[in-house]
Amino acid sequence: MSAEENVLANLPFFAHLQVEELRELATRVKRRSYRHGETIYHKDDAGSTMYIIVGGTVKVSVPSEVGTEMILSILCKGDFFGELSLFDGKPRSATVSCVGSAEVLIIYRDDFLDFISKHPKIAVHIISSLSERIRRTDNLVEDVVFLDIPARLAKKLLELSENYGKKLPNGSVEIDLRLTQQDIANMLGTTRESVNRQLVAFQERQFITIDRQRITLLKPAELEKRIY
Repeated sequence: MSAEENVLANLPFFAHLQVEELRELATRVKRRSYRHGETIYHKDDAGSTMYIIVGGTVKVSVPSEVGTEMILSILCKGDFFGELSLFDGKPRSATVSCVGSAEVLIIYRDDFLDFISKHPKIAVHIISSLSERIRRTDNLVEDVVFLDIPARLAKKLLELSENYGKKLPNGSVEIDLRLTQQDIANMLGTTRESVNRQLVAFQERQFITIDRQRITLLKPAELEKRIY
C-alpha cells in the first residue's frame, strides 16, 4: 500500500474502502507542501478542493472586519479540511493557515464527485463525519455563551492536551503545540489580556506551567473542576 493509500485509509471518510478502491482514489490526489505561516486559502476564496494533512499542523479561523480572528479548530496529521466545497462548489467559509510547515494531499471536486458516483456508499460515511464537525461547532458556540473565561480556558487546555498531549515522566501532560496567548484568545473569542490574567492565575495555583509557548498541565483534575 502506498503512502497516499495509508493516509486515506485512516480517514473516517474512506476507512471502509477496499484496497482496490483506495488505490483508485490515491491516483486522484496531489501532494503539496506549505511553509510556516503560509495561508492555504482565505475565507471567501473560490473552493473546489479538499485537503488531507499528511504532516504538520494548520489552524482554521474566521477573520473579522477589524483584523482579528476566531480560531475554530487546530488540525494535524490525519485531519481534513475544505470538504464543504467538494459538495456545493461555493466560496470558502473560513481561512486555513499553517502552524509550522505542513504537507497535504489535495482532492479536486470533479475527481471526488466522480469517485462518489462510482462508490455511492461512501456518502453515508461522509455525512457522519460532517455531522461530527457540526456538533463541535455547536459546542464552541455554547461555550462562548454559557461559560466564563476561566471555564472556557480550562476546557480548551484539556481539549488540546487530549488531542496534542505528550505525557512526561513526572506524569504531567505537555501540549505539543507552540501557542501564543493571542492564539488562545482567538480560540476562546476573548482578548489576549483576559487570557494572560487567567493563565497567570492557573500558574499561581500550580495547575499549569508555561515554557517557550508550550503549556504543561500539572493538575488536569483541578482544571476539570473549573469548567462547571
